[in-house]
Amino acid sequence: MTQRIPLALLPGLLNNADLWRAQIEALSDIADCRVADFTTQDNVADMARGVLAAMPERFALAGLSMGGYVALEVIRQAPHRVALLALLDTKAGLDTPDETSRRRGLIELSQKGKFRGVTRLLLPTLVHEDALENAAITEPIVAMAQACGQEVFVRQQTAIMSRPDSVPGLPRIACTTLVLCGREDQRTPLAHHELMARSIHSASLTVIDGCGHLPPLEKPDAVNQALRTWLRGWGRR
Repeated sequence: MTQRIPLALLPGLLNNADLWRAQIEALSDIADCRVADFTTQDNVADMARGVLAAMPERFALAGLSMGGYVALEVIRQAPHRVALLALLDTKAGLDTPDETSRRRGLIELSQKGKFRGVTRLLLPTLVHEDALENAAITEPIVAMAQACGQEVFVRQQTAIMSRPDSVPGLPRIACTTLVLCGREDQRTPLAHHELMARSIHSASLTVIDGCGHLPPLEKPDAVNQALRTWLRGWGRR
């Protein structure tokens, strides 16, 4: 039996392993999937160190949104250990002042006892408008947020706001890279992914139509297909 590829799956803000459930099931024949836990750290450097400690010497790495920020930090810390990189619905650059202000406002809202309303408030920016009435998509998002809780929300937002700018390091990424996003992603629009795909020498860009910020939940079959194709690059470089 062929040994399965060790694959680290890095979730986004207020996400957990449920974000990747469809991928874990669909790729189980070729990938040993391990989902990172980002509930205790308040900076991306520590998050990245946790990923490196949990994985073997060489592994494939896929991160969505905040998970993408951490994936880029993993590459910064130990580029020789990442055989394949996938960046989903994320960006390499820093937030604008307005984006940072909105994050601080959400933290303040959560600290006033209104954390339960934060995810519902964000839902229209997280998924495609056609998915807003689909409970099979929206309810797992809300459930993951509640499982993580308010204190994790503050720690993760703090990590996101303090992350370094990864744009200058993109041309130094040598491993085969998949850049993937939903075409209607409002939180990290397509232009950010086009920049990453242009800047990383061995990158390819996959855009999923009719999809927002969370393709693993919104369009799992398309994501599974893209990741399976990407994983075929294992051992080629």
